[in-house]
Amino acid sequence: MGFFDILVSIFKVFFGEKDQDQSNQPNEHYTSLRAKAKHEGAEMAKCFQQSHEAYARRERALAKELSEKGKQHERTMEALNAEASAWIFRENNLDSKPGEVDLHGLYVKEAISYSDKAIKEARQRGDSQIRLIVGKGLHSDGQARIKPAIEKMMGQYNLPTEVDPQNAGVLIVQLD
Repeated sequence: MGFFDILVSIFKVFFGEKDQDQSNQPNEHYTSLRAKAKHEGAEMAKCFQQSHEAYARRERALAKELSEKGKQHERTMEALNAEASAWIFRENNLDSKPGEVDLHGLYVKEAISYSDKAIKEARQRGDSQIRLIVGKGLHSDGQARIKPAIEKMMGQYNLPTEVDPQNAGVLIVQLD
């Protein structure tokens, strides 16, 4: 995988793969955090690109400096996205029933992490199933991203999963 492929992968993880809940999406705190993270990601990419160019010109010291600056932008971006995901997850799950987890507003990578944690907690409680609210992809340019990623994850865990017949945006995962 080349340098630019890595950058594209980073952008897909942090910016291109999201499904946002209608009720919390317009929240100024949440959108501000995501916007700041996106800005940091753009600055990171710019620094890494400039570092790559400086290295090609054999300006090693400048390349290292730009790479370190890019890494700092990356750390800031990750911290902002972590804060945003923690906030949206908390807000979306304030009224959730035990064994029900709302993943709206999370990027795919974040949704996978929260789902993994929720499954472990549900098993510790002795739950036989968990309901993951993944959405229908209506806020992801009409293409679900979280749902297929979670279904793939459940397949890797060998956990039977079905779509709730009453709501296509909910996956029911059997834990027994």
